[in-house]
Amino acid sequence: MIVAALKSRMTLWAFLALSLVWGASFLFIKVGLQGLSPAQVVLGRILLGAVALAVIMTVTRRRWPRELRVWGHMLVVGIFFCAVPFTLFAWAEQYVPSSLASIYNAATPIMTLLLTPLILRSERLGTARTAGLVIGILGVVVLTGPWQLIGSNDLRSTIPAQLACLGATASYGFAGLYLRRFVSGLPYDSVTISSVQLAMASLVVLLAAPFVARGPVTLNGPVVLSIVVLGVVGTGVAYVWYTRIMREWGAARASTVTYLTPVVGVVLGVLLLGESVHWYEPVGGAIVVAGILVSQGVSSARLARTRRPAASGYSGSA
Repeated sequence: MIVAALKSRMTLWAFLALSLVWGASFLFIKVGLQGLSPAQVVLGRILLGAVALAVIMTVTRRRWPRELRVWGHMLVVGIFFCAVPFTLFAWAEQYVPSSLASIYNAATPIMTLLLTPLILRSERLGTARTAGLVIGILGVVVLTGPWQLIGSNDLRSTIPAQLACLGATASYGFAGLYLRRFVSGLPYDSVTISSVQLAMASLVVLLAAPFVARGPVTLNGPVVLSIVVLGVVGTGVAYVWYTRIMREWGAARASTVTYLTPVVGVVLGVLLLGESVHWYEPVGGAIVVAGILVSQGVSSARLARTRRPAASGYSGSA
């Protein structure tokens, strides 16, 4: 009984640590941009994350997949779960606050719902999911504050960056659905799948680096520390924490980390970077979360009655 209580407490600490790290990732990106270009931030983040997971694979003696189709599928995932969204968020944070980027990240489940009929054609949205999708889209509209754009050149100039944030969440949504369709049935745990994913993402960004990651580099303590933490912890070790949470709590409860990361991102952006938050940004984010809860409410309750928590699974975040 003592062992079970200790195990439960460790899982809770892992959940809190994951919420903090993923929420702080937008702060780390912002600080990293003070000395690096967006492509350089992404390159450092992915390479360090890949190295961290490769070390974990070696220490835990996990077997790397030998099937070419697994590596092929993970190439797609590495592009759309890492390379593309990481780049879009890093580029966008040159023009919008890190706090706003973290709020936009909460729209990932809504984007996933929007893309579900296109990728998983056999799966219908149903009444609850459709209602949640409508509410979530309304939240995104509120989040952008379109009424603030009238007569404001400064706000209009941020539209491309805000669209980039939405594009990043759409990329996450596509990658998650792709994983579900092509990878979920493979006999590998989340650490192994994440390691292959980051290995393939590393290959992509290394090939692109000579063309997109050029430019001056200014390194100092905060910049180096931000990229190291963002890569090793936020992109590497975080997946290990998420695996533990998935195994102990199941997919539904583990996904609630999505609700806490914007809170962390906003608080850190305001306290450490002096960013300002407009009233409609957290309100829009809250409406998005409400849409997610509505879309998940019926299915989660039904799942809880019909099966025990999943033993393993895979998901991710910025």
